[in-house]
Amino acid sequence: MEDKLLIKIAMEAREKSYSPYSNYKVGAAVYTKSGKVFTGCNIESASFTPTICAERVAVSKCISEGYKDIEKIAVIGSEVKTSFPCGVCRQFMSEFGKDIKVICARSLDSYDVYTLEDLLPNSFGPEDLY
Repeated sequence: MEDKLLIKIAMEAREKSYSPYSNYKVGAAVYTKSGKVFTGCNIESASFTPTICAERVAVSKCISEGYKDIEKIAVIGSEVKTSFPCGVCRQFMSEFGKDIKVICARSLDSYDVYTLEDLLPNSFGPEDLY
């Protein structure tokens, strides 16, 4: 799947955001190596701690449907500044591969592409457990 199409799907997911406290809408779309797409949006809570990011929603949907072969994820928030996954999301995603391609977008025509390893070098993972 082309990166721009995945960004467009993430933009559509962003519109479903439940963010009445921050008014900061984020959408994410995961693409698997087997060709499946899973979307997510951020969901806020008045007590803040249970708030969940769009990336973890999309990845959780992917994993809960039996897919662990994540190829890439597109993330889009504000159109003013490029959005990046937070540290918790980066760590969460690293469980499923350090070579995951992360597309950080501001719009269809303004985005940067990284690997998860670029965004979370020297991360702690399953290989660190003895």
